[in-house]
Amino acid sequence: MPVTERDLPDLVIGDDGLARPRWAAVDPLLRDYYDTEWGMPVRDERGLFERLSLEAFQSGLSWVTILRKREAFRAAFAGFDPDAVAAFDEHDVARLMTDSGIVRNHSKVEATIANARATVALRADGGLGDLVWSFRPHETPRPRTFAEVPTTSPESVALAKELKRRGFAFVGPTTCFALMEAVGLVDTHLVGSHRRGSSGVWS
Repeated sequence: MPVTERDLPDLVIGDDGLARPRWAAVDPLLRDYYDTEWGMPVRDERGLFERLSLEAFQSGLSWVTILRKREAFRAAFAGFDPDAVAAFDEHDVARLMTDSGIVRNHSKVEATIANARATVALRADGGLGDLVWSFRPHETPRPRTFAEVPTTSPESVALAKELKRRGFAFVGPTTCFALMEAVGLVDTHLVGSHRRGSSGVWS
């Protein structure tokens, strides 16, 4: 029988001699994402809007499902250009709801458009990058096992509250913590992983 993620320990030594968490040890797409992107700093508006949108679409689904559809999402949402998405209307919503390349969830599609408009509005007050990064904590977790990796934090609760106040949707504390992990505000790479401390944000 083939080895599945559930069969593996929390930290796995790959055929290249590098240690990765089991979620990044089996699927080549996840492995490449883990090795090159996850946890690296993202500060630009479009990059953060894309990650925030994908994290919202991921809610209730596996991340690899979203990752496999990422290019289709980019095509459907104008490369996650906030200005372009903010101009979407009911015809665009109808178009998106017939696009089999993405996750066709009406609430999440509407939320992405609303979030684009909120992102544009934030420019008058420093922008999305400044807002998100203002919630960087003073210290980061140092998990040795998956059981030690948190799913929320006081900062993610506060970030979710502020984003909602600013007109964003589908931005609960868990989604915001996942965003913080993905864009480098916290480092939840397991201790011993070859990526631990690689972002330059945390030593």
